[in-house]
Amino acid sequence: MPVSEYQLERPTQSPRIAIVAGEFNRFVTEALLEGALAALSEHGIDEDRVLVAWVPGAFELPYAADRVLESGRADAVIALGAVIRGETAHFDYVAGTCADGIARVSLSRGAPVIFGVLTTDTVEQAMARASVDEGNKGYDCALAALHMLGLSERLAPGGE
Repeated sequence: MPVSEYQLERPTQSPRIAIVAGEFNRFVTEALLEGALAALSEHGIDEDRVLVAWVPGAFELPYAADRVLESGRADAVIALGAVIRGETAHFDYVAGTCADGIARVSLSRGAPVIFGVLTTDTVEQAMARASVDEGNKGYDCALAALHMLGLSERLAPGGE
């Protein structure tokens, strides 16, 4: 039986990428954003193809992603934020609702919406995941967006 295998490759067209970023824990989100922008630049995405929109926090990311895709200004969205556990159940509500919302937007809009929201117990854990030295998750999310756009392109009618 022949097997089709799709490698993780960036799209052949120059995509429009939106990054929606949560202001809450901005010191973490800014580091994630720097990583995402670096990855996009390294992979040939011009600055004029990138839209960055700041929202109050992680809870607002799904709405922002939905609005950006509805506007037609992006082919994919990278949602960046940081939810750090505190002394109340707030973490559980925000983290779960955000993740579910981002998945729903991706499926309902038929476009990649990449979950780049760190959910950690401590600030130190969040900063480690936003670090250039230890592996920036914003960078990884930008690569995931490009890979998903490449896959979408190849699986589209008339694609490879």
